[in-house]
This record gives sequence, C-alpha cells and structure tokens, in this order.
Amino acid sequence: MHLKKTKRTRRALKSRMRMRKQGIERLSVTRSGRHIYAQVISADGAKVLAQASTLDETLRSEGACNIELASKVGELVADRAKNIGVMKVAFDRSGFKYHGKIKALAEAARANGMEF
Repeated sequence: MHLKKTKRTRRALKSRMRMRKQGIERLSVTRSGRHIYAQVISADGAKVLAQASTLDETLRSEGACNIELASKVGELVADRAKNIGVMKVAFDRSGFKYHGKIKALAEAARANGMEF
C-alpha cells in the first residue's frame, strides 16, 4: 500500500510542476474513500479561491460519494469559480487516474463553463 501512495504522490508533484510553469489557476481534486473535494487554487498556490466538496451542507444529506455526487461537486465548484471570475484553469487530478469520480467531476465542471 505504501508503494501505491508513493507512486501517486510522485505523479501529482510532477504534474503540479508543469502547471506552475503555466502560471494559471488550477482546479485541484482530491478524493478519499467517502468524500471528494475540489478547490480552485491561485496561480502562485498561496490562496484557495473557490471550493466544493461532498461535505457541503447542500450535498451532505445525499450520503457517501458516488459518480452522481461527484458531478454535483463539479457543478458547484464551477459555479463558485464563475462568481469570482475564474474560468480558465489547469486540471490537477492529484495523481489519481482519470476515470470514475474524477472524470465525472471534470466533465460536470466543463459543462458549467470551466475551460481546461
């Protein structure tokens, strides 16, 4: 299990270094066994501009995280980013594979106007 986590963090750091060179905001996605979290982080990495997760009061009553809930989190974070004027971001999947919950969140954010 330790080797699996080490490989994921290595992939995450590698992609974050490429995103830092681009100099734009990033949509960072993290998941656990029960929840999924999404944050729009400033270009310098110092400030969280918008966030959404399955722990939000509007989504909390729907139970554990599944693909449907992940897409709702994507819609919510896209709406919050749109309110502050951020539409173009780099998608940071934190080393997770692009399928399932991560893919559902990304597609929902794109459908609500985010570009990445």
